[in-house]
Amino acid sequence: MNVQHQFLLAGALYGASGVALGAWGAHGLAAFLGTTTTGAWDTAVLYQMMHALCLLFIGGALSVLGHSQLLSWAGYLVTLGVLLFSGSIYALVLGAPGWLGPVTPVGGVCFIVAWSLLALAAWRWTPR
Repeated sequence: MNVQHQFLLAGALYGASGVALGAWGAHGLAAFLGTTTTGAWDTAVLYQMMHALCLLFIGGALSVLGHSQLLSWAGYLVTLGVLLFSGSIYALVLGAPGWLGPVTPVGGVCFIVAWSLLALAAWRWTPR
């Protein structure tokens, strides 16, 4: 499986699981936790969904434009960012130990660097 297929697959899987997690957050999480405070969960779902779309874009761009180190690195960082950012928030909301909290900003840094790489790739892109 080539890199563009990996990003398209990851984007689709993140999108599908984001919808499922969002639905559970809206309809079952509060009863599970015994609280109505689900703001952090909603933030994790939002970032997961935004970056699922980003991965679909990256996979599509790689398919059309061909190999690009900048786009590939952006895709890897987005993939990792979702796992670290959204994943750590999900885990913390569900009761994971507090030491997991510092993982969330590392995921955020992955997102920032990935978006910066996308901007650099756009800056350097020369239409054929």
